[in-house]
Amino acid sequence: MTGPSPIRPEGSKTAAPVPADGLPDPWGVRRAENLLTTLEGVLSARVVTTPLGEVSEIHVLAQAGLQPKQLVRNIESALLAHLGLKVDHRKISIAQTAEVKPIETLEKAAVRERAMQRGILFEDLVVQPGSRPQRATVVVTLSAVGRQQSAHHEAADTPRGRVESAAKATVVALEGLLEKFSLAVESVQMVEALDRNVVFVAVQGMGGREAVLLTGTAEIRQSPERAAVYAVLDATNRWVEARRPA
Repeated sequence: MTGPSPIRPEGSKTAAPVPADGLPDPWGVRRAENLLTTLEGVLSARVVTTPLGEVSEIHVLAQAGLQPKQLVRNIESALLAHLGLKVDHRKISIAQTAEVKPIETLEKAAVRERAMQRGILFEDLVVQPGSRPQRATVVVTLSAVGRQQSAHHEAADTPRGRVESAAKATVVALEGLLEKFSLAVESVQMVEALDRNVVFVAVQGMGGREAVLLTGTAEIRQSPERAAVYAVLDATNRWVEARRPA
């Protein structure tokens, strides 16, 4: 039988961070709920914990037409990849509706739409031969409010080299949109989790005396290089948006 799962990364002995609204969230419940509402088809989510912060139930309201088993697997993958949290699938309950949309869900949808209008968009990725044999150049193009920024990086023409180049080119393009702040790729890894191949990145965000480690993940679907771009954007989205010129 699977034991209780605290809402903290496995092996962590520190409390979950305080969310952006400044209200205490010692077990990271709201962080987990916010993560689940970003999944496709999820309208709202509620995580129930014991007084010790152990997950006892996860209730999800989803749109009709989705496969409950697939949605449960998506929830397990998201919690493991983003929070290091392994949850027994038997603790996850799915309710589906095609009509009821809570007010908070409509508000979140509006906020998400506005964020997409303001955020960084992924425009294009090109992998081409490098300047020398057995080298490859990856070109990444991003945009923000109609302004495009392209950047390239060259490395050995290997799966790992191309993925790292995609991540580094994305970071350079982001720097062009930031102007006053810097980013640096710390690590890029291709890992397997729950029968899925995922790109995991760690990016250092720097500005003045400030330095923060940002992490992100993306499932490999079309190509590992494209997943690397999405993983960098996942890691840096909020940090970049808060520092991008108006």
